[in-house]
Amino acid sequence: MPAVSKGDGMRGLAVFISDIRNCKSKEAEIKRINKELANIRSKFKGDKALDGYSKKKYVCKLLFIFLLGHDIDFGHMEAVNLLSSNKYTEKQIGYLFISVLVNSNSELIRLINNAIKNDLSSRNPTFMCLALHCIANVGSREMAEAFAGEIPRILVAGDTMDSVKQSAALCLLRLYKASPDLVLMGEWTSRVVHLLNDQHMGVVTAAISLITCLSSKNPDEFKTCVSLAVSRLSRIVSSASTDLQDYTYYFVPAPWLSCKLLRLLQCYPPPEDGAVKGRLVECLETILNKAQEPPKSKKVQHSNAKNAILFEAISLIIHYDSEPNLLVRACNQLGQFLQHRETNLRYLALESMCTLASSEFSHEAVKTHIETVINALKTERDVSVRQRAADLLYAMCDRSNAKQIVAEMLSYLETADYSIREEMVLKVAILAEKYAVDYSWYVDTILNLIRIAGDYVSEEVWYRVIQIVINRDDVQGYAAKTVFEALQAPACHENMVKVGGYILGEFGNLIAGDPRSSPLVQFNLLHSKFHLCSVPTRALLLSAYIKFINLFPETKATIQEVLRSDSQIRNSDVELQQRAVEYLKLSSIASTDVLATVLEEMPPFPERESSILAKLKKKKGPGAVSVELEDGKERGELNGGGDRGGDAAIAASNASTPSPSADLLGLRSAAPVSGAAPSAGSLLVDVFSEAGPAASSAGANDDGFLSSAPPSAASEDPAPPLPESDELLNKFVCKNNGVLFENQLLQIGIKSEYRQNLGRMYLFYGNKTSVQFVSFSTTVSCPGELQSQLNVQTKTVEPLVEGGAQVQQVINIECLTDFIDAPLLNIKFRYGGALQNISLKLPVTINKFFQPTEMAAADFFQRWKQLSQPQQEAQKIFKASHGMDTEVLKAKLLGLGTALLENVDPNPENYVCAGVIQTKAQQVGCLLRLEPNAQAQMYRLTLRSSKDTVSQRVCDLLAEQF
Repeated sequence: MPAVSKGDGMRGLAVFISDIRNCKSKEAEIKRINKELANIRSKFKGDKALDGYSKKKYVCKLLFIFLLGHDIDFGHMEAVNLLSSNKYTEKQIGYLFISVLVNSNSELIRLINNAIKNDLSSRNPTFMCLALHCIANVGSREMAEAFAGEIPRILVAGDTMDSVKQSAALCLLRLYKASPDLVLMGEWTSRVVHLLNDQHMGVVTAAISLITCLSSKNPDEFKTCVSLAVSRLSRIVSSASTDLQDYTYYFVPAPWLSCKLLRLLQCYPPPEDGAVKGRLVECLETILNKAQEPPKSKKVQHSNAKNAILFEAISLIIHYDSEPNLLVRACNQLGQFLQHRETNLRYLALESMCTLASSEFSHEAVKTHIETVINALKTERDVSVRQRAADLLYAMCDRSNAKQIVAEMLSYLETADYSIREEMVLKVAILAEKYAVDYSWYVDTILNLIRIAGDYVSEEVWYRVIQIVINRDDVQGYAAKTVFEALQAPACHENMVKVGGYILGEFGNLIAGDPRSSPLVQFNLLHSKFHLCSVPTRALLLSAYIKFINLFPETKATIQEVLRSDSQIRNSDVELQQRAVEYLKLSSIASTDVLATVLEEMPPFPERESSILAKLKKKKGPGAVSVELEDGKERGELNGGGDRGGDAAIAASNASTPSPSADLLGLRSAAPVSGAAPSAGSLLVDVFSEAGPAASSAGANDDGFLSSAPPSAASEDPAPPLPESDELLNKFVCKNNGVLFENQLLQIGIKSEYRQNLGRMYLFYGNKTSVQFVSFSTTVSCPGELQSQLNVQTKTVEPLVEGGAQVQQVINIECLTDFIDAPLLNIKFRYGGALQNISLKLPVTINKFFQPTEMAAADFFQRWKQLSQPQQEAQKIFKASHGMDTEVLKAKLLGLGTALLENVDPNPENYVCAGVIQTKAQQVGCLLRLEPNAQAQMYRLTLRSSKDTVSQRVCDLLAEQF
């Protein structure tokens, strides 16, 4: 109940509350309430005018009755009348009643608004605060329309008292959250921002909440707040606890304000002004230093306040991701918390380190804590902490520790909490595939996964292992032998039977030479599991049996006997009955040739995005977009070289066959290969998702793809490309995955792959806010000559993007001939009623269609001399803009798409590369020579190709990378 002054206690209200509390039953309480309601109704309807005290008392009783859960359908007008009183206690009760009982659609809103206007213009600070609190509590659209223009004026007025400013700032924040389209700051923007310099800390604390919300929606309008926020933070961080006595909490100066300032700075990129940035870095270092100091109090409130600021500072360091020293220090500080006795601190440390693990600067520092994290996974009592430990292990995994982490996660799975087992299974499956150098280890891991947690292994996981086995000849025999041994266990999970039936049906012949795994032994082993399985698994096993007849004719009679049995051809399930009848007939009447054709080995699956990753993203919910996107490239590999170089290189998938591009370089004669075996390691793929990038673009429209349009037709009013579009484009010349664009509202991630003259690009649009995007649409256009040089087809995206969610768009690209310009991507959506219009250049450059070509030194220089005409060569001499690190240079040249030729150039300091650009019209052979001069910090880059425009374009692109 509201505080009342001495002598103003409402005795009648106290008696009524006492009566209610003394009621022995619910019926007695209702009877007493009905009696009181009748009395109040008669008083309100009586002829005698009630004084203010009586109105206040009866309105208070109605409010109490309402809070007990009973409906109140009268008394509202009397409460509105109390607003016109000049007594604080009466006005307070009137506002309290209205805030609780009056809804935004009430007919009394106009009367209430008039009373509020009178109080706001009264200049009485107490009455003004009551009115502002009522506006914030009701927060209706009508009130926003009535007062959205008045409150900013009160907030920035020089004669407004500090307490009123605090209320005005928080009231405006409430209205902005309820009706952002009605609260337009406009001329008040700069004056609101300068409230950060106010002398009263309470005003600053209230104002910063408003500014943070406004900045997250309109960052450009409020960007001047960054320097003021840094200045205010610096003063707080450098102050002693005695300097801000009224705002010091357990020896920590202004902890709430410090956290809010750090959170505001996370709405913006690192400051461009060197002085401001230096001051901010100094603040962050001071906060990290203070975390190492001995505590000034043993009270938990002191450590909570201190750690709240520390974690917010670490979040800002992670957000900037540009200060290696701070990132490593933050990681070391979090590492100390991993063994803290406080569970909440361990949880927060694990959660923050998950984000740190995605930074190239701090990934190695995070890895040093692997033993501590593994121990947490095994020994933590709290399941949420164990789950964060599993997330961190997943995030810190790379090639150097993949086997250890996967083994530990498998070990933990046997005793893991049931609520996290499915997610753990997905993570183990993804890590085992992504970092599998030896695919026999991958097969062992997945089969072990099925053995340990078979109930939680989804279809996507066992589909995936089958696809990899089918796509890789070198692992098929090992897989057949391993599943055969696994099926011999007395208790075998049904998912193991599915994998075993599929693999033995396809590759059982590879182990049939051993008497211990003869065809009949394989069949009997599978059939011994038949009666214990569900209908879908039985259907799969029947398909395996008919495959056996093709692979092993000697098993034909035995299998036909099984198919002919009543339990099969008279089965109550129509699917099993149909399969048994058809397979029996097929094996009886078909010739050996026909049978071999119908039952031939499954062809390799086309490469597609993994549905295991998609399933994990769905389980983790919105917000996992950026983490999963970064997982697509190898940790520690510069510029995403893992897509082209390393174990997953496109060249590796064709290594067993002569390159069809060899003739273009005049080296040897080789027949073109119609199709190469897909690489299982480049992009995670899926058995049942949509067609891969190697599919013909001619059929793309049948799959829902839209062809690109010229700029004039693509959009009625597209925005011009952002000024930084060329810079963003250059970032992706030597890599295929990463974040293409990010502002306060939207993050656009990209993942792409290219084969020959075809490409497929996945764009991930992430809504970083809590408010949905409406009318969301994207258009890809090819300006000018690019329309005849590239064929770009896009799939439409969902028009509604929920807050914190992401949508994916697929783009198919066909290179018709060489090109210079890049396609334009235009994104339009409405956020908070305002139209957002963004245009970017898609990172599609001519080097994406390179096919790497190996050649000897003699062949290279022979071809180099043949391409000696002036128009065939492009050369640039330029100063190094980055460090001249050997490994970095190699990674960038591999990321370009060419083959890096070792021991070819007489000067071992030089780099030479060769490749062929694949277009639909022609194939263009390219040779590259990069000569670094470490002393002068200069490069000479020379490109020679059979087409002058290609030489110049590739030279221009590559020169920007060094």
